[in-house]
Amino acid sequence: MQNLVVIFFLLFASEMSLAQQSYTATAIEEKVPYTMFQASVVKVDITPKDPQWLLGYGPRKSTGVHDSIYHRIVTMDDGINKFVLVSSDICVLSPAEYDRIAAKLEVKYGVGPVNFWWTLTHTHSAPEVGPPGLPEVFMGDRYQHEANPEYTLEVEEKLIKGIGEALKNLEPARLGVGWGFSQANINRRALDIDGKASLGMNPDGAVDRRIGLLRIDREDGSALALISNYAIHGTVLGGQNLNISGDAPGIVSEYVEKKIGAPLLFINGAAGDLAPIYSTYPTPGSGHLGEFRVLLGDKILEANQRILSTTNEVKLNSGAMVVETPRKPGLGWPSDLGDYTRTTDDGKHMVKLPISFLKINDDVAIWSAPLELFNEISNEIRDRSPIPFTFYFGYTNGWLGYLPTSKAWDHGGYEVETVSPFTPSAETDLKEAVLGYLQGQSEDVF
Repeated sequence: MQNLVVIFFLLFASEMSLAQQSYTATAIEEKVPYTMFQASVVKVDITPKDPQWLLGYGPRKSTGVHDSIYHRIVTMDDGINKFVLVSSDICVLSPAEYDRIAAKLEVKYGVGPVNFWWTLTHTHSAPEVGPPGLPEVFMGDRYQHEANPEYTLEVEEKLIKGIGEALKNLEPARLGVGWGFSQANINRRALDIDGKASLGMNPDGAVDRRIGLLRIDREDGSALALISNYAIHGTVLGGQNLNISGDAPGIVSEYVEKKIGAPLLFINGAAGDLAPIYSTYPTPGSGHLGEFRVLLGDKILEANQRILSTTNEVKLNSGAMVVETPRKPGLGWPSDLGDYTRTTDDGKHMVKLPISFLKINDDVAIWSAPLELFNEISNEIRDRSPIPFTFYFGYTNGWLGYLPTSKAWDHGGYEVETVSPFTPSAETDLKEAVLGYLQGQSEDVF
């Protein structure tokens, strides 16, 4: 497997930060009986009180708030393993920021990085959080201003406190899973007659319109939390908008929550080449932002109604691996991301791409990465996975740029030329690694 190094480690291996992890060979996990499943959910408002630099598009400061933004936190406990999933209304984070918080959580609560996933909805109308990371290499002109250190600290403290509250509030629960469908997105790689790609709309391009759904109920059957996985850029509002907003993911979440009486964690998918069908408008009205409550929110509600059975016999198994793939020639690298790159003996620079996995019982497998992944890659992995409910959680535990298909490199465009640290071989390297994990080795690794 050329230019690829895949190293697995299990949940029961040492759970340290990426810089410290001692990876081990695959081992067969001892089978253990089910115990009572418990879960909890916490929703924390992280809307800033003061103007902040917004991330997404060019540098600009907020002047107001259209809708509030949140951390939404779900904790699950199968009696042996505790797993923390966070969805935050933020655009992107540096992996260095994730590593810092993960280290604090391990010390404070004993939850290691393999069991802490911090996902982002990818709204382009939320403040910057933490150091810029890789975006400063790609688009340094956007970062000629002071960061938001006070707001970053507020976001961090509320996250750590919220996770602590969730861990304290675990209660008996049941879990269900299902699929839905929404046409709220569209391929955004517009192709001209010369084959050149640009940001726009491509109704003939590949899409992923599936909604992956996990529902957590209390023992009495009332809703505790909903986890909805859908691929869509948070770009209904464009760069002219200066009001803080969760964009489509935030608007949809608030709408569904009012309908079901419980928090919704919106988990973005492989949205690297997918835009909302109304995209980059100057105002919520001109962008039909409220209509996403129908286009996507109602579709989530319909999918939720089709989940007719839940179980309290739940087993959680998490793991991870690192995929090494060549770095784009001539690309610089941030000093605080030294743990995410390596130089080979013959002088080649490699990206060390962390992939995380969560298997729930025998029918749900979730894999995640700090990427803006092209949806064709996620679609193929899902189609070839032996596990019936295979979900991809994007924008998870940091951001290491766009990972396009190998074919996309022939057409160029923003995602390939500006914001990807990879080469055309990255698609194959990633797919072979993830499918190898999910297919023949799934019984052993999970």
